[in-house]
Amino acid sequence: MNNTFLYIITVVIWGSTWIAINFQLGDVAAEASIVYRFGLAALILFAYCKYKHLPLKFSLQNHIQFALFGITLFGFNYYLLYSAQQHINSALTCIAFSSIMFFNVFNARIWYGTKITKQVYLGGAFGLIGIVTLFWPQINDTKLGAETLLGLGLCVTGTLFASTGNMLSMRNQKLNLPLMSANAWGMLYGSIFMALVAIIQGKSFNFDYSFSYVSSLLYLSIFGSVIAFGCYLTLLNRIGTHKTSYASIMFPAVAVIISTLVENFSWTPFTVAGLAFIVIGNLVVLARPNKLKATSNQLNSTNEKDLKESIESNINQKTLNAEAL
Repeated sequence: MNNTFLYIITVVIWGSTWIAINFQLGDVAAEASIVYRFGLAALILFAYCKYKHLPLKFSLQNHIQFALFGITLFGFNYYLLYSAQQHINSALTCIAFSSIMFFNVFNARIWYGTKITKQVYLGGAFGLIGIVTLFWPQINDTKLGAETLLGLGLCVTGTLFASTGNMLSMRNQKLNLPLMSANAWGMLYGSIFMALVAIIQGKSFNFDYSFSYVSSLLYLSIFGSVIAFGCYLTLLNRIGTHKTSYASIMFPAVAVIISTLVENFSWTPFTVAGLAFIVIGNLVVLARPNKLKATSNQLNSTNEKDLKESIESNINQKTLNAEAL
């Protein structure tokens, strides 16, 4: 499947999941909802693998890696992010999670020796400036106290676990382990881990049979987990961590657009400026280096040509002046 298509799917789906998550918060404990989400997603993936005759039997060493992959990306990550939102607003959570781009870039350097280019730094800087600008009104109203620092700490830690899960997914693919099979086992282990966390905390596993809860759960399981994670983790291996991770900065932009359509969100100058920075950063990060180089060479060539013409013009002018004398 085309990389651009995979990127668009990832951004659009994960940019819209915030609506579904809102319907998950209520009578059912967040930990239980995460168990339901990834447990259902795992069952769907196992059925898909069975239908496509993809391997599901692996060595003990592979299962240990699947467990670490699932616990970090589908367990600790979501548990800490949900916990963070009990202490800080969603704007700060979004900004802190956007740092996954830099975590992924540095982790890829440590784990796989991937080089970090100036293009990545520049695009990431534009993106983070855009995120901060987009949510500046909410940030400006936030008081920096122990509660806020705790929430930010939980969020950044959760993001670090998510980045570690990304690196483990890349290792799975480098070992030629089928992506869908690895995701199926990872989500199963992640849901089991979250079930243990819920039991230790004494949380109940009640269920909400309302249309809003069930439909949002299906959306998060099928689209937000099976499809979006499949696209995102495929891109990690195809185009690299830095380009794929910028999708996390694009999510708020999509969320704002959706909110405008369904909730009559009112735009401000901060909204316009923030989205502009995010889009510019996206273009910088996703631009092909050879195109940037070609553009640079073209500019240099143009400058050299102009300089040469200027020198020739000066020489001709001096010749005419000499002849006139």
